[in-house]
Amino acid sequence: MINWILLLTSIFLLVIGIVIVTALVGSVLFQSLTPINDMILSPLEQKCQQIANEGYKIHTLYPTSNPDELLESDMKRLMYLDEKWIKECVSILPADSIFSIINNVDRNFSYGE
Repeated sequence: MINWILLLTSIFLLVIGIVIVTALVGSVLFQSLTPINDMILSPLEQKCQQIANEGYKIHTLYPTSNPDELLESDMKRLMYLDEKWIKECVSILPADSIFSIINNVDRNFSYGE
């Protein structure tokens, strides 16, 4: 009788272990298939992400400069992007979307791009 109870307890613990391992493996697979940085963006958010990326690239060319020290073409482009960012993004999207876009600015580029 005691052997029978020990056998059932062992089987029960084995089943619990298998369920836990399966849940953990499933969770890891799910997370690996849905990358955190590749969030689903609306078309407007995608457009705003592109504006933010382009503006960041210009800012990195002049990290310590005043706006008056920029090349005229870069200054015009930056002003255009700034105006577009304010009108098409900041004034329309909720704050959490704006902060998400800012936090996901593409910082991996080279200066020839």
